[in-house]
Amino acid sequence: MPEARKLKYDEANIRTLTVEDLDALEIGAGILGTGGGGNPYQGKLLALEAMKAGYKMRVLATDRIESDALCMSIGGIGAPVVGVERLREGREGLRCLRAMEDLIRSPIDAMVCEEIGGANAINPLVTAALAGLPMLDCDGMGRAFPEMQMTTFSIYGHSSTPSVMCDLHGNAVIFSHAVSEVWHERMARACVVAQGGGAMLATAPMQAHFVHRYGIPKSYTKAIAIGEAVIKARKAQEDPIAAVCALEHGRRIFNGKITDLKRHLRGGFAVGDMELTGFDDCVGQTASVAIQNEFLIFRRNGKVEVSVPDLIVLLDVDTGYPITTEMLRYGQRVAVLAIPCHDLLRSAQALEVVGPKAFGYPDITFMPLPSAVRAAA
Repeated sequence: MPEARKLKYDEANIRTLTVEDLDALEIGAGILGTGGGGNPYQGKLLALEAMKAGYKMRVLATDRIESDALCMSIGGIGAPVVGVERLREGREGLRCLRAMEDLIRSPIDAMVCEEIGGANAINPLVTAALAGLPMLDCDGMGRAFPEMQMTTFSIYGHSSTPSVMCDLHGNAVIFSHAVSEVWHERMARACVVAQGGGAMLATAPMQAHFVHRYGIPKSYTKAIAIGEAVIKARKAQEDPIAAVCALEHGRRIFNGKITDLKRHLRGGFAVGDMELTGFDDCVGQTASVAIQNEFLIFRRNGKVEVSVPDLIVLLDVDTGYPITTEMLRYGQRVAVLAIPCHDLLRSAQALEVVGPKAFGYPDITFMPLPSAVRAAA
């Protein structure tokens, strides 16, 4: 493979992230992750080490790259709690990229984020930096979801195979063909369990015009802006939770203390339920949140109010910082936010894959957040 190739984008259009951007991205990605995507702090540590070594984290708008450019989506796979107990080696993503280039016998022009949530927003940036490639300013979810077929790319027609999965031990597994996106998820999930519960997975490259049409736009710009809003509010001694709601058209729907938490690993996922007892304006009320890596269903007094694909976010009631599923603890005081998802996740086609029924809740009908939140208020 030739070392030099013609770039399919103008370097002048690229945004190079700073340390301050990473600080904001850590917070914003944690909020958009709806509890999942892996711990963003650990992702930031890897990114900072890469920066210290001279690598640059660069982000490029999807309309600033040639339409036929090859773009590869990458993300972590496994249960978030594993990422806390076992740190990544750091170059799993780069090994995925090089294996994919060898497999397709063509260089990749840019990287794409599988999901903007948690560490999965930052680890792909590290891969792109190590490879000297830009990261497109988009992702396939606009949040985090637990399964690979739940990207907008898969929903709207992209086949994820051939794909490459690499773990911290140096293993590389190639999935040459899957008869469906669900089968790809099943096989990859079984493989990641054998690898210890966490790995990086790169899916079949897409052309930039497809990414521009079906990616959730400006994901990195949004995540950084959310984090900046929290940081600014805290410095001004203002309410960071209100700042997030204002920026994302969200609502603070519950103030509660965690009074019960059931969480365990099953089939490569962290699954469970959380119970909340209300305080402040929610005194006398109870709530629950169903978990599968992410927060899926919010119920108040036993009645469903918010569900996937809309975002259910838990923030520390005092700091406004996001709480991921692996960091949940008995006694925590949290604010529950409801944030509307992108329209690409609200089509009938998308709801078959990311709606409540796809997660095993056949009796729950998705109600778009504006209606659900007004009803709750």
